[in-house]
Amino acid sequence: MKNIRVVIITGLSGSGKSTALRALEDIGFFCVDNLPVLLLPKFLDIQADVSGEISKVALVMDLREKSFLEKFVQTILKLQRKKYNIEILFLDASEEALLRRFSETRRSHPLSEKRTVLESIKVEREQLAQIKEMAHNIIDTSFFNVHELKEIVQTHYLHPLEGKKLIINITSFGYRYGLPPDADIVFDVRFLPNPYFVKDLQNYNGNDQSVDQFVFKWDETKQFLSELLNMMSFLIPLFEKEGKAYLTISIGCTGGKHRSVVIANHLADFFLEKKYTVNLNHRDIRRS
Repeated sequence: MKNIRVVIITGLSGSGKSTALRALEDIGFFCVDNLPVLLLPKFLDIQADVSGEISKVALVMDLREKSFLEKFVQTILKLQRKKYNIEILFLDASEEALLRRFSETRRSHPLSEKRTVLESIKVEREQLAQIKEMAHNIIDTSFFNVHELKEIVQTHYLHPLEGKKLIINITSFGYRYGLPPDADIVFDVRFLPNPYFVKDLQNYNGNDQSVDQFVFKWDETKQFLSELLNMMSFLIPLFEKEGKAYLTISIGCTGGKHRSVVIANHLADFFLEKKYTVNLNHRDIRRS
């Protein structure tokens, strides 16, 4: 059983844990929802008796269980010391997104007995901070619908960790809306000339050819991209050598609509030409 891949899905209530579990079930994971923490070691022992039949397991574990906070960290650390192949997937989302989801579904928050939903979200975020720090992979689901989240989760976990090229996630974003919480590397491109101040380009975005041409007519843009690609050519083999499975690169400008989108597109093209699996997400491109 210690050679079987075990993915534990946890995170904030309303962040999409059930969607993530279904996504993994669709790609061959044996899935269990809301397994009590104290039963995890026994569950793994049972699976050891049927070793060979199951190669990968996904479990949702969260605050719905009363002893979750008390027992989770010590249980996981104990199993990891015993060399179990356990990965923690932590799903996060903004307060705005979570409030909207609870309003739309009319479901109650697990901590909302004596609190408002917003207060419950803030308390849960504080309570889960240590577990988030333990996570092997963090996905901010704020701007994903269920189909996009399913695709991202499956892309992360379709490939075994060993012997595969690094999976590269590239996100463009706007600083006015906050940093992506799951970024490994962040590049700030607000120093580049801004198409927003060109009247004919304001209503377009970085996917439009005219915006791309404007951004790249400046020497500093060409030099920056050249330096960025050189840096990536240096770093990526080192990350692969170290055994990293996924890398999230975030490119930010002021609003996340023009410059960051252009640079993210060119960076994605660079990695695609080198036959890497690339997930490209323009987080704030639709914001006004």
